[in-house]
Amino acid sequence: MDRLAARGHCSIGWFYGFKLHIIPSKTGEIIDVMLTPRHTDDRKPLRREGFISKLFVKLVGDKGYISKELFSQLFFR
Repeated sequence: MDRLAARGHCSIGWFYGFKLHIIPSKTGEIIDVMLTPRHTDDRKPLRREGFISKLFVKLVGDKGYISKELFSQLFFR
């Protein structure tokens, strides 16, 4: 795992490790997960159709998920 982990930066400071992206159901059950290196753009998992096809009602995330392109892609699905 050490070879896969990466150093990344956020508003709090520098981190070493991974990001966990989770798609839960309306009842809180985990439908899908994706683990990415820390330096990976938060929006990258949402570019994979197999991952976003499992989104149902809302996407909740921090400001790292914000983009006009992503909004259009998800809003008009």
